[in-house]
Amino acid sequence: MLKVATCLSALLAGAMLLTPAFAADAPVPPDSQANLKPVLNAGGKALTFDWPMLSIGTGEYSEGPTGVTVFRFGRKVLGAVDVRGGGPGTVNTEYLNLHYNVPEVNAVVLSGGSWYGLETATAVGTALKDDGFNTGNWDSVAMSVGSIIYDYGPRRLNEIYPDKKLAQAAFRAAVPGIFRNGSAGAGRMAETGDFFGCQAHSGQGGAFRQIGDLKIAAFTVVNAYGVVTNRDGTIAACNNDPSWPKGVTVTDLMHNLPESRKAGWDTISGPKRNTTISLIVVNQKMDPAELQRLAVQVHTSMARGIQPFASMGDGDVLYAISTGEIDAPDGLINPELGALISDVMWDAILNSVPEQPAQPAPVAVAPVSEKTLKTYSGDYRFSSFVTVKVTNEGGKLYAQATGQRKAFAIATDAKTELQPLDNGEYFVPGRYPLVLSFKTPGELVINPGQWRQTGKRQ
Repeated sequence: MLKVATCLSALLAGAMLLTPAFAADAPVPPDSQANLKPVLNAGGKALTFDWPMLSIGTGEYSEGPTGVTVFRFGRKVLGAVDVRGGGPGTVNTEYLNLHYNVPEVNAVVLSGGSWYGLETATAVGTALKDDGFNTGNWDSVAMSVGSIIYDYGPRRLNEIYPDKKLAQAAFRAAVPGIFRNGSAGAGRMAETGDFFGCQAHSGQGGAFRQIGDLKIAAFTVVNAYGVVTNRDGTIAACNNDPSWPKGVTVTDLMHNLPESRKAGWDTISGPKRNTTISLIVVNQKMDPAELQRLAVQVHTSMARGIQPFASMGDGDVLYAISTGEIDAPDGLINPELGALISDVMWDAILNSVPEQPAQPAPVAVAPVSEKTLKTYSGDYRFSSFVTVKVTNEGGKLYAQATGQRKAFAIATDAKTELQPLDNGEYFVPGRYPLVLSFKTPGELVINPGQWRQTGKRQ
């Protein structure tokens, strides 16, 4: 027995000695996020307002692109939640549903990255403790709540997600009274209108209104299956099908279902996972029942600005926060407050829509030399599952995706001819804008601009 025990001890000791060397020599995974640098409080258009109690920080990984938005309060506040749709992803919402009349919420975190992005909410909670805002004692435990959107799939060629590092950086960069509208934070790679094949770029939107001492704010990350609808019923953003009649409205699309989704449509196959995650904040004191009903009323109203809304493919969640800084204004009853905030929320929905990329058109360009075309050729790696092979054949460029997925309109089973633009740029004709740039040696940039996807030549 002693001999056996001695042998086991020797084996364990040897294993312990080998472990550090093995770990040090282990290769870095090809899609590791270890070297990504957070970009903080950038992008979109700044909405400014005066509310010291509410600080906001945004962070993104431009390589995704994807991001996170952190709402931090000056002290613990009262919260409620209303969950709609068929696929919500949340942290700590069940606790809010207990409706305790006790301020508990320190922060609300909205994030991209689908299920992987949920770690951003707990990361903000630990940052609150690590930075001394909460001690960890039973009466001072940090509570952050959060929700995610699905920003993967055909819209980008990698699976980078908002992680703990990004969330804590955004939390520590939070400042009062500034929110980024458009393609920023959690809305960095949002998309709307897939129900009608629109595939329009979206983002996050905020709006603020003050009446006397009453302050109200609405924030939303619009990644909806439905289309964003202007107040006059027109479509706020969509890559329209060429067969649609001129001046088509959301009402036209809805009234002509299911035909409006069929004729002439070229939608991307595969599951659709879309979500609108939102937050309303009011500075008046409210009890849990009032705050919960406010959440329901405002969330219901969002069906005006997004059509259709709260489908099986959506994971819609709305948080309602009362900071409890003032008593309820005289003469303002709760249904009126709900109607008022509902109107502000529609503004927030519309403010989420960024400027859409223009559809490129053929232009007359000088022939590109064989020498230059040769420098464009090669295999460009976007991630472990998407590589684009570019070839020069008879003075024309062709692209073909290799790996598990196609690259937008660049298929895996056939070569796609690239049409020349100018200055090292090409495009692929179709319903959805698709531009390819070879301007930087050794890189292929698809859709240059704020939604760029960059592949490195191997």
